[in-house]
Order: sequence, then structure tokens, then C-alpha cells
Amino acid sequence: MPELPAGNHAGSARPPANGPVVLVIEDEPPIRRFLRPTLTRQGYRLVEAETGEDGLLQAATRQPDLVILDLGLPDMDGLQVIRRLREWTAVPIIVLSARGAESDKVAALDAGADDYVAKPFAVGELLARTRVALRHAALAREPGESTFEIADLRVDLGRRRVWLRDTEVRLTPIEYRLLAVLVRHAGKVLTHRQLLQEVWGPGQVEQTHYLRIYMANLRRKLETDPARPRFLRTEPGVGYRLLTE
Repeated sequence: MPELPAGNHAGSARPPANGPVVLVIEDEPPIRRFLRPTLTRQGYRLVEAETGEDGLLQAATRQPDLVILDLGLPDMDGLQVIRRLREWTAVPIIVLSARGAESDKVAALDAGADDYVAKPFAVGELLARTRVALRHAALAREPGESTFEIADLRVDLGRRRVWLRDTEVRLTPIEYRLLAVLVRHAGKVLTHRQLLQEVWGPGQVEQTHYLRIYMANLRRKLETDPARPRFLRTEPGVGYRLLTE
């Protein structure tokens, strides 16, 4: 758990009049007391829930722009909350949990979470993940948006073409499909299973060696130093993420 800085209490931060609404579903009062000023100072409007059922009710009534969710809730498992939210909403979900095992991360991401931050957590990391999740959600809502750019990498999804430092990069069909899936979910962690299902189909979700081979090929073509990738980040034991900043 992060330490609560002196003077940071619920009444020390005035809620912004109009900013993204962040729903925090968390049963630990110290975490909620810490997040209130941390998030409101960044311009977010905070809604809190202590249980999974209350969180689902708040999500339905307040229509938040982002959900921060603890998995260890008193009335239901956080994975169930994720699955129930995904029945009707695509709101970004960041899991904030003391369960730090790779299997827990994979289970949450496969259930529909967008990202996973383990407790104890660094404030800067949580805020960065929040910005990325909100930015990705905003891009997903923009009609006709078909070009992705970061640094000197440009991907035109409409024309199915890729450029690096203004030089076109030739990709195989599978390499392009893998990159396109990562682009469409830029900033989000995608598990091995999710990538295998989207690129190779549901019958190949156990063939993780396919993914390793083609990710290595993409890095050789797109990264200046494949051993220290700028764009295609490995999430150990979980999957991959296309960075957006």
C-alpha cells in the first residue's frame, strides 16, 4: 500500500467541476483516502464503492470514464465484477490488487480488464496507466481514425501500410495482423491467449511459440534495438503491450 503523505485527506482536495469520472471499487479505507486527493488533483471526478454490488450499481448509474477495481472485495471476487461490467460496457478497467501472481494478472486481463497494477503501487505509474487507458478509450470512440503514430513509427490501418522513419516496412500478413491487433488496443496489455485468438483463431490459443516467433520478427523490423524495445513491450508471463508514450 502506498504511504499517505501528510496532509492528504478526503477534505484537502476539491473535486473538479468537469473532468473524467473515475469509479474506484475498493474496500480498504486507507487506499480510498489516498486516491481521493491523488485523483482529484489531476482533474478527475471520483466516485467510490466499497463492494462489488455497489460498484456495479455506481457503474450503471454514473457511467464512469474509467474504473479502478480491487479484486479482493468483501461480497464477490473482482473477476466477477469485470465479467459483469463487460456484459454491457467497454469502460476501461484498471485492476489495483495485492494479488501479484502472473496467473492473477492473466485471469483479470482475459476477463476483460485493460490493465493491472499490483499493490503496493507507485502513484506515478497508476496515473500514467490511467492517462493511457483514457486516451485509448477516446481514440476508440473517434470515427474513421485509422492511423496510429508514436515517435517515428506510423501504421495506416486503412491502407494496411507501415512506416518507420519515413521508410515503408514490409510485413508478412501474419506480422501485419499481429501489429494491427496491438495498434487497435494500443496502451493495453493483451494476454498471449487474446493475441493468439485474434491473430490465429480460437483453435490456436495454446500455441504460444507462434507468438514468440512473430513478435521477434516484428521487433527486428520495427525496433532500433530489439533487445530493448521502444514500442513492443513484453509483460513477463502475461503478454504484450504496444506503448503509446
